[in-house]
Amino acid sequence: MKKIFNILIILIIFGSCTEDERDLSFVDSIVAPANVAATYDITQDNTGSVTITPTADGASNFKVFFGDTTAEPAELAAGESVEHVYAEGTYELKVQAFSLNGKMTETTQQLVVSFKAPENLLVTIENDQSVSRQVNVTATADFATMFEFYSGEPGVSQPVATANIGETLNYQYAMAGDYDMRVVAKGAAIATTEYTATFTVTEILQPVDSAPIPPTRNDTDVISIYSAAYTNVAGTDTFPDWGQGGQGSSWAEFDLNGDKMLQYVNLSYQGIQFGSSQDVSGMEYLHLDVWTTDVDQLETSLINISGGVTTEAPVTNGLTSDQWTSIDIPISDYTDQGLTVTEILQLKFVGTPWAAGTVFIDNIYFWKSPSNTSTLGVQDFEGAAPTFTSFGGAGVEVIANPDMSGANTTANVARLTKGNGSEIWAGGFFEIASPLDLANYSKISVKTWSPKQGAVVKLKLENQDASITHEVDLNTTVANQWEQLVYDFSGAPTADYVRIVIFFDFGNNGDDSQYYYDEIELVNDAGGPQPLVFQDFEGTAPAFTVFGNIAGIDVIANPDATGANTTANVARLTKTNGSEIWAGAFFETGSPLDFNTYSKISVKTWSPKQGAVVKVKLENQDASVTHEIDVNTTVANQWEELVYDFSGAPTADYVRVVIFFDFGNNGDDSVYYFDQYTLTN
Repeated sequence: MKKIFNILIILIIFGSCTEDERDLSFVDSIVAPANVAATYDITQDNTGSVTITPTADGASNFKVFFGDTTAEPAELAAGESVEHVYAEGTYELKVQAFSLNGKMTETTQQLVVSFKAPENLLVTIENDQSVSRQVNVTATADFATMFEFYSGEPGVSQPVATANIGETLNYQYAMAGDYDMRVVAKGAAIATTEYTATFTVTEILQPVDSAPIPPTRNDTDVISIYSAAYTNVAGTDTFPDWGQGGQGSSWAEFDLNGDKMLQYVNLSYQGIQFGSSQDVSGMEYLHLDVWTTDVDQLETSLINISGGVTTEAPVTNGLTSDQWTSIDIPISDYTDQGLTVTEILQLKFVGTPWAAGTVFIDNIYFWKSPSNTSTLGVQDFEGAAPTFTSFGGAGVEVIANPDMSGANTTANVARLTKGNGSEIWAGGFFEIASPLDLANYSKISVKTWSPKQGAVVKLKLENQDASITHEVDLNTTVANQWEQLVYDFSGAPTADYVRIVIFFDFGNNGDDSQYYYDEIELVNDAGGPQPLVFQDFEGTAPAFTVFGNIAGIDVIANPDATGANTTANVARLTKTNGSEIWAGAFFETGSPLDFNTYSKISVKTWSPKQGAVVKVKLENQDASVTHEIDVNTTVANQWEELVYDFSGAPTADYVRVVIFFDFGNNGDDSVYYFDQYTLTN
C-alpha cells in the first residue's frame, strides 16, 4: 500500500480543495531531500534486533533496503521506524528519501551487528569552535553499532544523546565547567564498553563571525560613526576617557580576521565623541550591531551639546547571548523624550548588569530610507484583510502588531504560523485586484519579523491560473525584530501577476514558529525623483479661501490617526447644510508646482461617504489657466490616498490648489478631512 504514498498525499490535497483552489504548481519547485541518513537502536540481547529510523530534510517518505537477503525494502512515512532482525555481520544499508513530488536522494551507510562486546573504543570530545558551551563527541569501536553519551550534568536525564558508531553528535551545556562524561558503546551483545573522562566545557567569549554587512546606502542617507561600510565622521574618538576605569572597565579595538570592532570589557558606561556635532533630525534610525555572552541589556544615549548646554536621552534594548543583535532605534524614541537632535556630539553606552559583562559593537550609524527610491504600496493589512489561502500546514491571519518597534510601527500585520511538522514548503498567499506594475517597479519590499536569523523567506508571484510564476529567496539577517527584505523581480517573465505567495523558513519542516510580515510595496530604485510633500498642515497653516456658502477651513488634530494617515494635523472642511454643489476652498503655494519633474498629485482624504466626487483644481495666479480632475472616494469613514494625474494639464505656473468634496451635491453638514498634498509620478 505504501508504494502509492505520494499519490495519496496529492489526492488528499485535491480532495480537500474546491475547483478554483486546486493549484499545486508549488509542488514543481520542491527540491530533492537532503542530508539523508538513518539512526540505529540495537537491543543488547544477542538477538540482532535493530530499530532503524531514516531521516532527511524535505522527505515525505522513505525506502529502507536492509542490506541482507530481505528482498523487499521497508516503506516508511517521515518519522516512522522499522525493526529488523539481523544475523551477525556487517551490512550496507541503503536509504532512499522521496520528496512530495517524487524527487529522490539515496545514501548508503554501514551497519555492524556483532554479538561480541565492543573493542578498541576510541572517543574524541572537543569544544565547538563556533557554538559556546557545545561539545562534539565522536566514538569508534570494533563490533559496535551505536554509542550513548552521558553528559555528567546533575539533574539531567541520561543519556542525553545517541549516535551511530563512527559519527559525531553535538551537545550544548547550560553552563561552562568541568564534567565527568561517559560514552557507552553498544552492539548486539549484552556486554558494553565504556569510556569515561573529566572534560572542561568552555564558553566562547568573543564573536567568531563578523556582524551582518550593512546595506549599500547613498551618502545622503547615512551618517556613519563607526563602520567599515560607510565613510565615518572624521575625528571621532571611540574611546574617550570619562573615568570608566574606576569601575573596572576597559576598552580596545578587537580585530577579527581583519574586521575591526569595538570591545568594552566590564562595561559600566562608555562614550563616543564625534569629530563634529551632527544634525540627525533628518535620519530615521540609529543602528548598531552588538555581540555579548553576559550583558542582558544595553542602554544607548544620544547627547546633544548646544550653547554649552548638555542634554541626553537613553533608550534600552535587550541583547541575545552568543550571537549578533542588530538594533535599529527610531530617532523618534529620542525626540519623544524632548531631546533636540540637531547637534548630537556624543553617544553613551551603559551595560546591564553594571560593570560585569563584555560587549562587542560594530556598525554604528544613523540612517534613513533611500532618498532616490519611489514606492507603491501593495498591501499593509490596515484596511479590510485580504482572503488568505494557506497550504502545507501553515495558517495566516491579520493581527495587531505584536512588536511595534524598529522598522515597523504600524497597527496591523499578517501572522504566519508554520505548524509543528508542517511541510518544508508550507506558506500562504493572497490575491490583489489588479496586476502588479513590474514594468515601472522592478522590486518588491516586505517587512518581516522572524524568530530565526538566516531563515529563507521565499516570495513567489503567480498570474491568475499560475501558468506563469517567478520566485526569489532572501534570508533573514536578524532574529526577533523587524527588518525590510527587498526582492529583485527584474528577471521575472512578463505576466499579469495577481497572486503573492510567501514561505517562511523554506526548506525546513514547521516547528510551531510564528512569523510576521507587513507593508508589501513595489519599489523602483532606478533613481527617479522622490515624492515631494508640499503641504501637510504640520507647520504654519496656509491661508484658506472658501466659497459656495460653506464654513471656514480649519487645521485640527487628526481625529482618526489610523490606516493611511497617522500624522498629527489635518485640514477639516464642513460642507454646510444647503451650500452650493460647487462649494469648496483653496490655498496658494509659495512657488509654482514642479510639473517638469512630477506629473501627479496625491491627497489623503477622509469622507463619510463612499463614492463621493473629490475634485482637485489647479490655477495660475490670475486663474487664466486652470486644470481640474475628479476622483471618487472608495471607502467611507477612513483615510485613503487619492491620486490625480495632471500630465495633461496645460503648461503654466500653478500656485493655487482648489478642493471640492461631494462635488455635484448640495451640502448637508457633512465633515471631510484632507492632508499631505504630494507631488509624485
